[in-house]
Amino acid sequence: MEPVSGPDPGALLVEDLLGSLEKAAQRDDSRLLMKLFAGIAGQEPVLWTGRIIGFGSYHYRYDSGRQGDAPALGFSPRKGTFALYGLLVTDDAGEFLAALGKHRRGVGCLYVNKLSEVDLDVLGELARRGYAYTMAELHRP
Repeated sequence: MEPVSGPDPGALLVEDLLGSLEKAAQRDDSRLLMKLFAGIAGQEPVLWTGRIIGFGSYHYRYDSGRQGDAPALGFSPRKGTFALYGLLVTDDAGEFLAALGKHRRGVGCLYVNKLSEVDLDVLGELARRGYAYTMAELHRP
């Protein structure tokens, strides 16, 4: 069965995406996030559809029957912000957000404008906990 979403086998590679970013600071922050997330996941980055740089993956299946694959941990460099995925999946994630620094919370992702505005140790802890939870509780090979 074909996944609903997944790694983008076509157009761009991760380095192509980074090279397309207008601001050097966003490219630098992207490389820092890649290093942090790769160290946590123990995997190299893969470009997913939607311009998401992902690490690891899990398969999801909703009660409606919809299913697909998603990165266990990832981020998307967007104009003026980063969308971070897989960091808010644990019940205690909210406890870390007060110490994180400047951020916005979405339904399933965390938004930060610049890494200099957040505590990287707290961000790393959110990523570690989220990745571990996803791989233990949601990952079904």
